[in-house]
Amino acid sequence: MVTQDAVLAALRGVKDPQSQQDIVGLGLVRDLAIDGDNVAFTLAFTSQPPPSRVTMHSMATKLVGQLPGVGNVQVRMGGGAPAAAAPAHGHAHAHAPAAAPAGRPAPAPEMIPEVRRTIAVSSGKGGVGKSTVAVNLAVALRATGATVGIVDADVYGPDIPMMLGTRGRPGMFENRIIPVEAHGIKMMSIGLLVQEKEALVWRGPMIHSFIQQMLRDVMWGALDYLVFDMPPGTGDAQLSLSQILPLSGVVMVTTPQDVALLDVRKAVGMFQRLNVPILGIVENMSGFACPHCGERTAIFGDAGGTRISEEYGVPLLARIPLEPETRIAGDQGTPITLHRPESAQARAFGDLAHAVERRLEELGPLSSLPTIR
Repeated sequence: MVTQDAVLAALRGVKDPQSQQDIVGLGLVRDLAIDGDNVAFTLAFTSQPPPSRVTMHSMATKLVGQLPGVGNVQVRMGGGAPAAAAPAHGHAHAHAPAAAPAGRPAPAPEMIPEVRRTIAVSSGKGGVGKSTVAVNLAVALRATGATVGIVDADVYGPDIPMMLGTRGRPGMFENRIIPVEAHGIKMMSIGLLVQEKEALVWRGPMIHSFIQQMLRDVMWGALDYLVFDMPPGTGDAQLSLSQILPLSGVVMVTTPQDVALLDVRKAVGMFQRLNVPILGIVENMSGFACPHCGERTAIFGDAGGTRISEEYGVPLLARIPLEPETRIAGDQGTPITLHRPESAQARAFGDLAHAVERRLEELGPLSSLPTIR
């Protein structure tokens, strides 16, 4: 039989990388439950940064899973105030205050009280230029005089630091993260906290916890817009963000080709089910103009964004032309909207920003949080 003492003894082998104290002594282990060969508990993190949380979660799962008689380990990630340290033999943990149930959304006003509008930029599939659209939308909104932040919520492909030309690590003040600033935009990304070649193998609860931390533990201050670059598809990040706070709306990015349209329909349907307003469609890579003769070629097809907007009764916000300079500017860390403000792409992103502003005014007050059944 697996005992609580054996589990706690194993967990004492997991140390916080910052303080070098074990997680039992720090009071991070909550709600320990043993049912036959199944062991479940919560790691109630406080101010630990995401990389430390990932490391401790992984080590705790591994060490408990290696105990004789353990068949399954479920380690939830929660949050809460620091608990009293556990005694040497580890029985007082049952009296520690319980963490909030994993996945329960905190009230939005406590998360980002000074942010007026929250905009998700999403896509049905990868490779359609979603991050490029998110970055240039943020820059174009900033050009209108608005205060803007961007969250790189694409934990599997955090490209925003490269696209904004940032490499430094964020600072800390009073146990809160100070976002990095680039081109007048406040930015946070897991890409700032991990090695460039390090892959993140995260499941739903870890993504949920990361998104909560990007809202609760980052000093965003007063912002007119906070833009979220979402992972492609219909997964945990979209669900978590929609459950945590009422989004002002989502911008759906697609290319004109039928394969992209097939996937963007699924994403639109998901956000509609979550009661998130669809601000409109962006048709990216919408035609290529030859730099030599000026002839336009529809490399990825034509009018796909128009078909989707008509099908769902939402606006076509912009058609962004395919242009090598957009890619080059992103690779160099100066988005095309700043690099060549007179270009056709920059003008298209400027039009997108104004269309998003108008659409938000039309939609009016925020809707309530969705109820997922």
